[in-house]
Amino acid sequence: MSEHETLLVSISDGVATVTLNRPEVRNAVNQRMQDEMREVWTSFRYDDDVRCVVLTGAGHSFCTGIDRGEAISEENNAAMAEGNLPGYPTPWMYDDPGRDLGPKSCDLWKPVIAAVQGMACGGAFYMLGETEFIIASDDATFFDPHVTYGMTAAFEPIQMLSKMPFPEVMRMSLMGVHERISAERAREVGLVTEVVPRDELLDRATAVARIIADSPPLVIQGTMRALWTAFDTSRSQAIDLANLFTRIGSDAAAFRAGQERFASGERPQWWVR
Repeated sequence: MSEHETLLVSISDGVATVTLNRPEVRNAVNQRMQDEMREVWTSFRYDDDVRCVVLTGAGHSFCTGIDRGEAISEENNAAMAEGNLPGYPTPWMYDDPGRDLGPKSCDLWKPVIAAVQGMACGGAFYMLGETEFIIASDDATFFDPHVTYGMTAAFEPIQMLSKMPFPEVMRMSLMGVHERISAERAREVGLVTEVVPRDELLDRATAVARIIADSPPLVIQGTMRALWTAFDTSRSQAIDLANLFTRIGSDAAAFRAGQERFASGERPQWWVR
């Protein structure tokens, strides 16, 4: 894997840790980060040493969205104020600046756990919406600033419909920067699965990721495919497809080992969440 300017990437015991590394701008996404995210997600598809991923941010925040300092020049601002999108000949053409940030958009079907601290807003939702689940530190906050600054909130809150009830997504989108969702409220509505102290965040996410990485990759990925498909289809269609996912996602050797482990009376250590 090549060196990166905007990311830190490490792999240990089946777990890859990807850290957004532009703390001086609260990990705002520039074009270089988008390119590097696409390269990393794509490379993980073919790397057998990566069986689960932890996605986090350096510094005080997870990610504050698209880097407007790079994305919007004075010329572009003037053109947009007149109702023009620079570089696009018709309104039907638009290059979504976050299209490569999420793992699913890059066809990565290995589990990705987000470890979120500080602010997560706007373009951060491209990534969070495509993770399996989110663990947050107790100082995490979530919000979408678009409408406050005269922009329609569309791509980002649509991503969050996979993580939050519709009224919560709508309220967050319409309130702009005037309201932030706390870590505890995010847990209450199902956006995050667990809230931990800031200094325990990465250890907790890594411990969870390591448990997942120790399971057979085929059955983990089959389970992911089944649940994401169920989310995108009707219940009856998803149940019809369950047989297919079960057949394709079955590993005979892993099944035998699991049954032998169960019969032996061996039980893993567990914790209560």
